[in-house]
Amino acid sequence: MRESLERRSFLLTLALVSVAFAWVLIPFWAAIFWACVVTVIFSPLQQRLKNKFGDKPNRAALVTLLIALVIVVIPVLGISYSFVQEGVSFYQRLDEGKINPGKLFDEIQTAFPVINDLLAQFDIKASDVRDKISSTAVSGSKFLAEEALSIGQNTFSFLISLALMIYLTFFLLRDGHRLINLMVKALPLGDERERKLFTKFAEVTRATVKGNLVVAIVQGALGGIIFALLGIPGALLWGVVMAFLSLIPAVGASLVWLPVSIYLYATGSWIAATILVAYGAIVIGLADNVLRPILVGRDTKLPDYLVLFSTLGGLSLFGITGFVLGPLVAALFLVFWDIFMTEFNADP
Repeated sequence: MRESLERRSFLLTLALVSVAFAWVLIPFWAAIFWACVVTVIFSPLQQRLKNKFGDKPNRAALVTLLIALVIVVIPVLGISYSFVQEGVSFYQRLDEGKINPGKLFDEIQTAFPVINDLLAQFDIKASDVRDKISSTAVSGSKFLAEEALSIGQNTFSFLISLALMIYLTFFLLRDGHRLINLMVKALPLGDERERKLFTKFAEVTRATVKGNLVVAIVQGALGGIIFALLGIPGALLWGVVMAFLSLIPAVGASLVWLPVSIYLYATGSWIAATILVAYGAIVIGLADNVLRPILVGRDTKLPDYLVLFSTLGGLSLFGITGFVLGPLVAALFLVFWDIFMTEFNADP
């Protein structure tokens, strides 16, 4: 009886200590998560370098980390900085009256009289819609400007998180396989099941991040190029916005180019509008319809509709990190149920 009491007390204490440790790490969970993501993505490269360098794991991990910084971290920081700068500039033009969202709505309303009939059917006043568009545009751009100011004020905190992520990534690249073996040994789920779960985690993370980032970069670049060629102001800003929105499968980038094309039609720029619609539907849309299933759906083995809903749910709950966490949770959900049906619910 005493042995049973000691065992239960130990397990309870173990659970409490583990929860306390996780609670201590909460302020750094984003840095830890992205360090794990970068490690998973670049671990195949690290393994090849390790085989090339021989018994020099530190050198292989360091070279892999430098490559990750050059390929991923530095470009993302540069694009984010440009996005913030363009966003602040857009807010200033809006605040100074150089951009008038209400006037833009009036022009669209004049060009498409059917809008008045549609609003009348739902007993909606055009003036209310105009005011709502104006207030939303001001609020959105003001929020972006405030976020840019907040980023500037919290630069030290951001740099600390970035440094922690880079620091942890190095050790995960060097000792990741040992940590996985320790976790397999410690977790009471069964070694085979645990390795299956870790494998699925790596597959989904690698496919989701690489696939979504490739699609985002391609769609953002294509959108920014056509906006620049058509002379649409803020091509860089809208290109980056399309890149971020492309994280939402199926509808992402069209949330930008479609309204802009409607405005171009409303202002009489029929040729530019037609070019933008055709380019958006065929070229930009092709990147989403072809690349995403190949890079994301195939490797994660998730249905397209599950990728869509899990991505949207992840983004709404966890922010930008959710585009990885959402599909990851969905994939682990399917793996757990597959194990359950195979091992616990099989016909005798």
